[in-house]
Amino acid sequence: MKLILNSIGVLAVILGVLGIFLPLLPTTPFLLLASACFARASPRLHNWLQTNKVFGKYLRDYENGKGIPLRGKIWILIFMWGSMSYSIWRTDHLWVRLLIITVGVCVTLYLTRFVPTMRMPPSLTSLNKRTKP
Repeated sequence: MKLILNSIGVLAVILGVLGIFLPLLPTTPFLLLASACFARASPRLHNWLQTNKVFGKYLRDYENGKGIPLRGKIWILIFMWGSMSYSIWRTDHLWVRLLIITVGVCVTLYLTRFVPTMRMPPSLTSLNKRTKP
């Protein structure tokens, strides 16, 4: 079973990294899948994924229940809809356009309704403003 989970995890990491560059291939779900597989099958690979310089912090925050910062959500949606709009413009098939729009709407709903928005700690300046008489 560990071999299967590790294989799925490696494949998910590869697809997640490709998703950074390919418009219709999502990155986050594949990285979350890889993290879940590695957590059950390989502590070493799970640690590697969690400490990765590019996406480790986001995975740790998400798995710890902190969610994604609002700024990150906004950028995700901007880039996702930008790349999907380009894909919709480039295709002539109605069913492909509808599929792209459906995926975009589902990801947008999931991101905005089910993924927590990370609360950033108040800055020192806002703390100072509140404590001054």
